[in-house]
Amino acid sequence: MTQKVAFPSSTGPDLAGLIDEPQGYVRGWGVFAHGFTLGKDSPAAARICKQLSKEGIGMLRFDALGLKDSEGAWGDGSFTVKVDDIARACEFMTARGTPVDLLVGHSWGGAAAIAAACKVSGLKALVTIGAPSDPRHVEHQYDAVVERALEKGHAQWLVGGRALTIKKAFIEDVRRAAITEQLASLRLPFLVMHSPTDDTVSIDNAADLFNATRHPRNFISLEGSDHLLTRPGQAARAAHIISAWADQYLS
Repeated sequence: MTQKVAFPSSTGPDLAGLIDEPQGYVRGWGVFAHGFTLGKDSPAAARICKQLSKEGIGMLRFDALGLKDSEGAWGDGSFTVKVDDIARACEFMTARGTPVDLLVGHSWGGAAAIAAACKVSGLKALVTIGAPSDPRHVEHQYDAVVERALEKGHAQWLVGGRALTIKKAFIEDVRRAAITEQLASLRLPFLVMHSPTDDTVSIDNAADLFNATRHPRNFISLEGSDHLLTRPGQAARAAHIISAWADQYLS
């Protein structure tokens, strides 16, 4: 069963989410952070969360500020806002009596999940999928409008048939973002998942993440997968692996 929920973002507007309720014996609860301009209904988010719920791990997935069903303007977000909103999602889960054990981040959401993990108490495990080791990696997606945004304060960016506003503050925040310190101080079991054929975020990023953290840490190669995990079975396979790996850390 999937439950619609909403909770306030760190900047005020409500964020729309879905909780995939765990089936059978409840092994734990988690939060999924989606990629840059994706959303809670993207293949990776929806399929991984649904599969984890089938294996007893309830998952909250939510749309970032100004995307899909969430309120607010996407241009008012930033890496810092993304991180803070993941922490807010975890607070929401705790308030409803289902504190978060597992934090999973895909792509840019993986980098944000690393930073958020340092802000959330009670976490038992962290997973990244196709995540960049530097949040600034995302700038290549909007590099055509960067100079205009920096000069004028904002610029329109066309992506996936939508017009989004890139603001100077957004660009500057992403350029300041760094997760090196968070990785060095991470005290959680950490699973890095990445495809060697990922042509959006190269697998070198996975090596950087893995080498920057301490044990317990693991790396799983998602060979044959694309960055968005859109091909049949890719997301479900990733979820199976996460479920098995996290089992020893869940209550």
